[in-house]
Amino acid sequence: MKRPFQAGLLVLCGLGLLHISVVTDLCLRYVKESMRPLLIASGVVLVLLGVVGAVLDRKGRRDPEEHEHGHDEDEHAHGHDHSAMPRVAWLLLLPAVSLLFYAPPALGAYTAARQPAKPVARQGAFDPLPATSPLPMTLSDFTSRVRQDRSRAIKGRTVTMTGIVTPHGKDGWDLTRIIINCCAADAQSVKVRIYGGPVLAADTWVSVTGSWHPAGTLGTGSAQVALDARTVTKVPRPVNGYQDALPLPTTRSGGS
Repeated sequence: MKRPFQAGLLVLCGLGLLHISVVTDLCLRYVKESMRPLLIASGVVLVLLGVVGAVLDRKGRRDPEEHEHGHDEDEHAHGHDHSAMPRVAWLLLLPAVSLLFYAPPALGAYTAARQPAKPVARQGAFDPLPATSPLPMTLSDFTSRVRQDRSRAIKGRTVTMTGIVTPHGKDGWDLTRIIINCCAADAQSVKVRIYGGPVLAADTWVSVTGSWHPAGTLGTGSAQVALDARTVTKVPRPVNGYQDALPLPTTRSGGS
């Protein structure tokens, strides 16, 4: 790979990063919102490096005699031209182009169905639940209440949670939130089994309202983390899709 192509590839990679982090929100498919400034900075640096490299290379070409002399001297000493990059560097072209023209989809049901649920941290004491009904909850909070809250405050309460549909054979389906600490490589899933209601297509974002599905002893590890659904409503993908966050106020569409 000659120097002009090296510079062009750097610029292309930089433009790809800027495209997914500035022009669009595609970067949020792969990293947390807090990482966006770093992606923008990286994109700017790559573009600048490519432009500077192209300018310096053009300046070098203005003195062909010096360039040729240096080239011959280098070949004499080492037997090959160090201005060329290994052919494997061309492999960088594919991800660079994909960032501009075809961004891979966000993590979803395929990933969640192939990994165990993220362990929920032990919690010694629980605050009283608000009297709101239905009560907005995160999937992690629901899991903790079901398996650790000895007061059984969740019993009989109508709750609402938001996540993606993850098929689970014939035995219901899972409401899932995929959580990342940094990027998609460290993703983990929190799941709540859903019984009843319509089963929408995998990866559909839904808001589910219902009450705890009585299986096992509530407040202990034997309790099933599951919900008897009363309504399942399709919702847009939230901005905080990679967080186990409370349901956001949205304009709902579809569902039952």
